[in-house]
Amino acid sequence: MTQFSRRRVLQGGAAIAAAGLFMPNIARGASPKVVVIGGGFGGATAARHLRLADPGIEVTLVERTKTYQTCPFSNLVLGGMKTMDQITHTYDRLPSRGIKVAHGEVVAVDADKRTVRFADGATLPYDRLLLSPGVDLRYDGLPGYSEAAAEKMPHAWKAGPQTMLLKKQLEAMPDGGTVIIVAPDNPFRCPPGPYERAAMIAHYLKNNKPKSKVLILDAKDRFSKQGLFEQAWAAEYPGMIQWIGKQDGGKAKSVDAAAMTVETEFGKEKGAVINVIPPQKAGKLALTAGVAAESGWCPVDFETFESKLIKGIHVVGDACVAAPMPKSATAATAQARVAAYAIADMLRDRKPGAPSLSNTCYSMISPDYGISITGVYNAFPDGLKEVGGGVTPMNASKDDHKLEATYAYAWYAGVTYEAFA
Repeated sequence: MTQFSRRRVLQGGAAIAAAGLFMPNIARGASPKVVVIGGGFGGATAARHLRLADPGIEVTLVERTKTYQTCPFSNLVLGGMKTMDQITHTYDRLPSRGIKVAHGEVVAVDADKRTVRFADGATLPYDRLLLSPGVDLRYDGLPGYSEAAAEKMPHAWKAGPQTMLLKKQLEAMPDGGTVIIVAPDNPFRCPPGPYERAAMIAHYLKNNKPKSKVLILDAKDRFSKQGLFEQAWAAEYPGMIQWIGKQDGGKAKSVDAAAMTVETEFGKEKGAVINVIPPQKAGKLALTAGVAAESGWCPVDFETFESKLIKGIHVVGDACVAAPMPKSATAATAQARVAAYAIADMLRDRKPGAPSLSNTCYSMISPDYGISITGVYNAFPDGLKEVGGGVTPMNASKDDHKLEATYAYAWYAGVTYEAFA
């Protein structure tokens, strides 16, 4: 990244005050060490940009698994437009970019000694730590739901085996059955995700089981890109998708995996396939490290994404509190870039600048029909504020939507390249 583009990433206001910053004690001539835990979009992108920001930093990326299936485009697997192999990525190319990769389970973080400990007892020292722990599912947030129930009512909100379970259930269901999607209240990972999922499932059903329906039971009264989604559903899948919001009794009160029912205020709905997306919170590692608040999410300083609870630890991605930014892959990569350059500055005793961040969320309706929403955010002393953005026009043409679909594929190629090289 050029010095000019680096300044653009960090532009936007007064420098952060030096008082109270966590400054590691780096021995003269030694390379500062940054450990990044979590190899999703936030963590992998941060690791790459730390090396770009300062090749003198020793960067180690820690991830439990050797492959990563992306939540973005996992809905397309359900729709038959992508395969799991096409959304599976490895970390094999990162060492050639100067990044050390360690696979293992981190079970403890010692912020005083600045070390992380693995399940096998090994430890890894750091001068600064960046966490991208993603989300954990709150199975107890919906009566009747549990990890065991998820084997009959898959959430598929973490791409992988659950995605394939839901896909197999769709393939096995009889034509004329109802697919129920239970959508959670805010905040949760990927706000447009349940509604793109409804479109992708409808795409599969339209081509394979055209007598079937999709019913969305929602804990909210409004959702992201609602007008665009409803317009698209009517155009591409007339009569196949029904959405019921909270005010109309759509909020699920409980589920019964044995009976395959969802109870709402107005009775029980039975489904041939039921996709339950439960409430969420920051991943377990955030709690282990002590950076998660009572809300279950991680408060951060938006100029550096340093934890407000423990100095020297930065948190990016779905786990952090960054409203009005949504919890999305694009947001995670934007936060990762800001945190990476801020960490590089702080390690060299420089003051980071106040950043601008952006987010784009593409949603696929069918192979040639895409919609999107964008936002631009600046950091202020009292938090992030949206200062610009846009959304696909309601009067967009067929060609416009086809172009949006092309942009979505290009976005995915770009964001995965940035993270996984």
